[in-house]
Amino acid sequence: MIDWNAVISDDCAVPDDLGGAVDELVLMLAAADPVVRDEQAYRVLATWIRRGVLDGRLAALGDTMAERLRHPEIQARTFAPLILAAALERDLPVERRWYEEFTAWWPAEEDTRGWDEHLGWLHAVAHGADLAGSFGARLPPDDLPDLLATIARRVVAPTSYRYEQMEEDRVAEAAVRILRRPELTASAATGWLETVDELFATGEPGPLPVPVANTLAVLRATYVMADRHALHHRTAVTDAIAARLHLAFDAYPATRG
Repeated sequence: MIDWNAVISDDCAVPDDLGGAVDELVLMLAAADPVVRDEQAYRVLATWIRRGVLDGRLAALGDTMAERLRHPEIQARTFAPLILAAALERDLPVERRWYEEFTAWWPAEEDTRGWDEHLGWLHAVAHGADLAGSFGARLPPDDLPDLLATIARRVVAPTSYRYEQMEEDRVAEAAVRILRRPELTASAATGWLETVDELFATGEPGPLPVPVANTLAVLRATYVMADRHALHHRTAVTDAIAARLHLAFDAYPATRG
């Protein structure tokens, strides 16, 4: 066993047996202990990826992380996207199977808690959003509408967990990263909002349902970010979002004035 606290204290120095170290870190990344998983395994792996230490091992690591999205334990599933996202940020070519594993897992994940008293950070929504953003910067243009629709399906999915750990901001960041792609048409840049319309159409008198509250939070965050970025279809996107916000609460202006 490697003394990972010593490695971290030494600025994440690389051990002589890099392959063995990576295998150990990958196992630790699924640990229930948040110190082992987050403060040690994730911290070292992410640092080595950013520094290029693992450039020759990223494809295999990506395969492992994609497979882990089917792991039976929540903390293992939710930390895999962070490592896969970090690998993609090294300009690693996207493997189709990684994307398919992600789109099968993320919208359907039922445990969306941000924080657990014993497991620490879980953050399925936020961590998945980080990976969605990384995919969005690299997928072929024809896949971008599907990726935006995947984000929408995640946001409107039934849940009792109301976003409280800035999940909406991470989701909005991912959406805007995709919306900045110049290949998107105006209809593709706004089509994902049809999923929001389907949710809002189910509205009934009574307390605000949690999925609606989460969706409104994402819409507001996405509007602000989209309005401040040089999107090719910025007006179309912000007008489309404003129309949905106005529908939910008419004090939001539906048009610019």
